[in-house]
Amino acid sequence: MLIKKSAVVAALAMLVATMVFGASAHSIYAADCNAVMNELYSGKHPKEVAKDLSISTSSVYRCKRNAQARGKATTKTSLQAQRGRDGTVPQAPAPSASDAASSATTR
Repeated sequence: MLIKKSAVVAALAMLVATMVFGASAHSIYAADCNAVMNELYSGKHPKEVAKDLSISTSSVYRCKRNAQARGKATTKTSLQAQRGRDGTVPQAPAPSASDAASSATTR
């Protein structure tokens, strides 16, 4: 009975540790990405940025990829706002059959 309780307690402790680590890593990641993008926009290469900020080059590329994805999403939503929410461009109504017949007889 004591072994089962200790196993459950150990499993819960590992779960809590994983959740705490994941939450702290996410907030640090967001702050690092802002610094990474500032360095990249200033003209540095990804390897230089990784060395300066003491992070891996894969983290630099991940930040760059996420920034590009956010940029595409922003562009897409602004285009939808300009065109209307449905994303289609309004078109002129098609002429009716009577309009087409009358223009054909006047030629």
